Amino acid sequence: MSSRIFQGMILQLKEATNRTLGVLDNAGTVIACSDLSMIGNKRETAVTELNNQNEAMVCIEGYTYKILSTFGNHFDYAIFVHGEDDTAECLAIMAAVALNSAKQSHDEKHDKTTFIKNIILDNILSGDIYIRARELHFQTNVPYAVLLIRQESKTDLAVIDIVQNMFPDRQSDFVINVSETDIALVKQVRKNTTTKELVDLALSVEETINAELYIKTVIGIGTIALHLRDLAGSFKAAQTAIDVGKVFDTEKNIVAYDNLGIARLIYQLPTTLCEMFLSEVFKKNTIDSLDSETIFTINKFFENNLNVSETSRKLFVHRNTLVYRLEKIKKLTGLDLREFDHAIIFKIALMVRKYLASKETKY
Repeated sequence: MSSRIFQGMILQLKEATNRTLGVLDNAGTVIACSDLSMIGNKRETAVTELNNQNEAMVCIEGYTYKILSTFGNHFDYAIFVHGEDDTAECLAIMAAVALNSAKQSHDEKHDKTTFIKNIILDNILSGDIYIRARELHFQTNVPYAVLLIRQESKTDLAVIDIVQNMFPDRQSDFVINVSETDIALVKQVRKNTTTKELVDLALSVEETINAELYIKTVIGIGTIALHLRDLAGSFKAAQTAIDVGKVFDTEKNIVAYDNLGIARLIYQLPTTLCEMFLSEVFKKNTIDSLDSETIFTINKFFENNLNVSETSRKLFVHRNTLVYRLEKIKKLTGLDLREFDHAIIFKIALMVRKYLASKETKY
C-alpha cells in the first residue's frame, strides 16, 4: 500500500479534528501523519503491544492505536490518534473505516488477480489492459489456458482453497471465484501445450476435489490465449465447452473446447433451421420411428467406424443380423449407413435431435 495514499486520506481527516493522527506500518515506522515532522519516527513498543493483544485496539504512551483490516496473525498497518479517551477511540474507528476503504480500492486497482478477473469477465477495455499490465509489471504475451470448474452436486467454499493449494504460484497462476458454482483457473502454459495435457491437468483437479470434498464437478477447457487480451475469449470457450458438453457429451466431466467438433456448430444453430433439417432428412419417417434397440445399434456402428464385422462382434450378433438391421434402417429412413455420406447425414441428424431435445422441443 502506498504511503502517498494514506497521507492523502490523513490530510483530509485532519480538517475534521485537532488531534494528531497517522499510520504505522508493521515495522513501527510512521508512514503517514497529520504532523509531518513525525513521519519516519519509530514506535516499536506500539508494534509489540499490537501484535500481543487479542483486540484490534490498544492505548499506550498517550496514543490510541487501531489495526487496519488484516488476514494474518500480525498486522500490516495501524491507525493512531493522540489521546487515550473516548474521543480518540471514536476518531481511530472512523479513521480506520476510511483508510480501509482507501486501502481496498488501491489493492483492487493494483491486484493481479482482480486484473485477470476483470479481463476474463470483459470488465476492462482492450486499451486499458496494456496500461494496467505495465503498472503491474505483467507480461502481455505469455500464453494462458482457462479451466472453468463448475460444482454440480453441491457447492462448497472450500473448493477454491483446494484449487489454490494445487496452484500456489500467485504470480503465474490465478484462481478466481466467478460465481457461487464456478471457479476459473487461469493457468500459465507453454505455447505448444496440447489439449491432452490440459485434459490431464483438469483430471487431476477433478480427482483432488472429489477425493477431499466428495463434490462432483464439470470442467470446461478453453482455448490457449497467447495474449492477455485473448483471455476473455478463452474463458467464454470454457463456458461453451461445459454448455455444449451438457447436450452432446453428458457422460463426460471434462470437456475441451477444441474437442467439440461439429457439436459446437450445431449448438449455435437456430432451432427453426434444425427443425427444417430434420424434416428434409427424414422424409419417409421421422427419427422417432426408430426404436431404442435400433438407435443403440446405430450408435455402436458409428463407434466402430462403420465396420460391420467389428460392430457385430461388439453387439454379440451374427454379421448377417447386423446387415438385416441396417437394411431395415435404410427402408425406414432412406439412408444407408454403410455409405459414408449417408452416415454423416444420419450422425448429424442424431446430434441435432439431441440438441432440440435439450431445448425441450418435441419431435
